[in-house]
Amino acid sequence: MHKDIISTPNAPAAIGPYSQAVKTGLVVFLSGQIGLDPQTKELVSQDFEAQVRQAFKNMAAVAQASGGSLGDAVKLTLFLTDLSKFAKVNEIMAEVMPQPYPARSTVGVASLPKGAQFEVEAILVISDR
Repeated sequence: MHKDIISTPNAPAAIGPYSQAVKTGLVVFLSGQIGLDPQTKELVSQDFEAQVRQAFKNMAAVAQASGGSLGDAVKLTLFLTDLSKFAKVNEIMAEVMPQPYPARSTVGVASLPKGAQFEVEAILVISDR
């Protein structure tokens, strides 16, 4: 099996022993993205909504680097440190993700890297264009 390692400066660099994404054939596995500014490597804000928007922006940049887009997502996994903010995530996701929406799981977690409040990971299937 051939694996292509995906990397872009338009999203935060990996902060550990992992890749931003791995592509094998038409399937791309995107690592989790939090609301980090790609240049400063710091959270864009302590504001929950700003973190969610930046995390999706980072994910879109990695998807684009793989030859795809958010529209190619078939599965998302969301991680929230406060599940009472789930409605806000749904609102933002409806704005940034094209329909038809991918399958999705949401997990409440005690903490995330760098004190983030939200993280998103994805699986893409890129069609032959």
